[in-house]
Amino acid sequence: MVIIAVVLVLLGPDKLPDVAHKLGSSWRAIKRLQERVEAEVREAIPDLPSTGDIARIARSPVNLLNSLADRVDAKEESAASDSDQTPTTTIDPWEEPSDYQVPTPRPDSAVLPPDPSLN
Repeated sequence: MVIIAVVLVLLGPDKLPDVAHKLGSSWRAIKRLQERVEAEVREAIPDLPSTGDIARIARSPVNLLNSLADRVDAKEESAASDSDQTPTTTIDPWEEPSDYQVPTPRPDSAVLPPDPSLN
């Protein structure tokens, strides 16, 4: 209300309609420019989310991150369920394989002498 009162005092009643008309026409021109730019961008990038979705994302980026995390979780669960359907063999780490070979020791020349700085 204070701003409107100051504008009325500064402009006076005779200039106020002209200023309001200029502001309205400028606002319409800006809106038309926005619509043209948005149409051109949508032609170039057809998969772009709607303007409302982009505004919602800008207001609450945490919700976007949560939805992306949910998508990743869903993909991981579907991948896990797909892998559950394929037969897998389990390996017992304590069971000695049948083709187990004892590693051959290295020759003595490959053994390094003790480091004197460690004494």
